[in-house]
Amino acid sequence: MSKLDKAKERLLSRPKDYTYSEAKFLLSQLGFEEFQKGKTSGSRVKFYREKDQRIILLHKPHPGDEMSIGAIKALAGCLEEMGELK
Repeated sequence: MSKLDKAKERLLSRPKDYTYSEAKFLLSQLGFEEFQKGKTSGSRVKFYREKDQRIILLHKPHPGDEMSIGAIKALAGCLEEMGELK
């Protein structure tokens, strides 16, 4: 099983300790690039994939790296809708 498959499985299990670093790795493997939305965007981060012009918006957690359960569910739902997770 590849690292990408393991990363997808972990997100699908919707763990309470899922981190922003894990999400960033998964999205980069799926072809998304991270962009800060601007100087005043605060913790909002945009992930963009040029091939199909898809955008995923996330809130970068602070002060730690652990994402909220709501953000985890939203990310998993978005990727399932795109057909990236099964």
